[in-house]
Amino acid sequence: MEAKVIQNQEEFQDVLNREAAFYLLKHSLTCPISARAKQEYDRYSLDTQLPMYTLYVQEARELSNMIAQRYEVKHESPQTLLFQNNQVIWHTSHHDITETALQEQEAGIDRR
Repeated sequence: MEAKVIQNQEEFQDVLNREAAFYLLKHSLTCPISARAKQEYDRYSLDTQLPMYTLYVQEARELSNMIAQRYEVKHESPQTLLFQNNQVIWHTSHHDITETALQEQEAGIDRR
């Protein structure tokens, strides 16, 4: 399942209302480290049923800042956040965004 792009707070709120758990990648369109992280994220999106979303920080800075503030997770780029029940239950950034890391975190989600 390919990651969908979200661009504003309304779209993000829709995702929160619709999905019990999902990944969100904060991706910089100009950073080579972010490009590598996005490759890992996109590869993993093909092997999971967990919904995956991407936010382009240059195009949705207001949303990115709101998420950092609301969930008290310092903004980094690239950064992956795992949401469950409207809470960030895990996050990582930069070179730690790997298919293996995403898979390990997904395995720990309570699917009840």
